[in-house]
Amino acid sequence: MLTKKAAVLVMALLLSACGYHLRGYFQFPENMKNVYVEGGSVPLLDQFRQVVKSSTAKLADSRKGAGIVIKIFNEDFNRRVLSLSSQGKSNEFELTYRLDYEFANANDVLLMEQQTVEIRREYYNDQQFVIAKENEESVIRNEMYLQAVQTILNRARIVLVETGAK
Repeated sequence: MLTKKAAVLVMALLLSACGYHLRGYFQFPENMKNVYVEGGSVPLLDQFRQVVKSSTAKLADSRKGAGIVIKIFNEDFNRRVLSLSSQGKSNEFELTYRLDYEFANANDVLLMEQQTVEIRREYYNDQQFVIAKENEESVIRNEMYLQAVQTILNRARIVLVETGAK
């Protein structure tokens, strides 16, 4: 029994020593410990909260004291029919999520010019399982929001390292 506990302890130490971390965990630079998000839809802000909660940073309530301010503009979610069945019902959809963003510091000094994130997903719409497909679309939308947040935060880390912003 003691050897099993020792083996688990050794494995835990080895995993932590090799840089292993949980999926979705972000290690932010020191000057990005407080992140303030300006604009954006409720689902996008919820994803920001979840990602930041599982990282080394905090989501700030105001610009004051924020290491970086993420400004969200022109957020848009579109759904387009890609194919129709012989009865004229939609078989396949394409979801497109697009937003523009820029980074500033707490004093509103621009750290990065406006950039665009665009994410596309396609899914098959089986007419026999309409209720399940509505749930599938909701899951896909949440994954798209999460991907956008991760893209923005990764870019913010790079910008802060390149500019050496404090």
